[in-house]
Amino acid sequence: MLQKAFKEEAFSLTQVFEWFARFKRGEIGVQDHPHSGCPSTSRTDENVKKIREKISEDRRYTIDEISEATGVSWSSCQQILTVDLNMRCVAAKFVPRLLTQDQKNTRLTLCQGLKNQIESDPHFLSKVITGDESWCYGYDPETTQASSQWKTPTSPRPKKSQQVRSNVKTMLIVFVDIQGIVHREFVPPG
Repeated sequence: MLQKAFKEEAFSLTQVFEWFARFKRGEIGVQDHPHSGCPSTSRTDENVKKIREKISEDRRYTIDEISEATGVSWSSCQQILTVDLNMRCVAAKFVPRLLTQDQKNTRLTLCQGLKNQIESDPHFLSKVITGDESWCYGYDPETTQASSQWKTPTSPRPKKSQQVRSNVKTMLIVFVDIQGIVHREFVPPG
């Protein structure tokens, strides 16, 4: 209810429990108790600069590697990265290829050439044959969706044995044009 009412300004559940315990013990102050240890001196401007430079070299460095290279503790590195530099570690997005500018220019030129051919010859695509290959197994296990069936509340749950993918496999090559399959062939083993 507090989080609904006060959004990000609300106390966390842990803080609420801690304050409840304090009030139950009779403490009425809301200030933190003094604690041992000295304040952290690792989150200095100099260390922030060192870590920013290190992460600029290679954004794939782990906190362990940055900590070792800069001499700053792991937790301070983590705090500097997340709080001071406002960074978070995310997985890279998979793309089919990372292309150089020359490769991009070549693809653009080829696509423009194909576009020009289609504009000059409307039946150009009917002359194109393309191919692909795929591994085919002797049999594929039945999927959960394929094996599902309707049952009444009183009928027993259907059973099936666990299947594994076949060890017998062969490669299938298929060539297609605008009309459909032109040629297909199972490649002999080896």
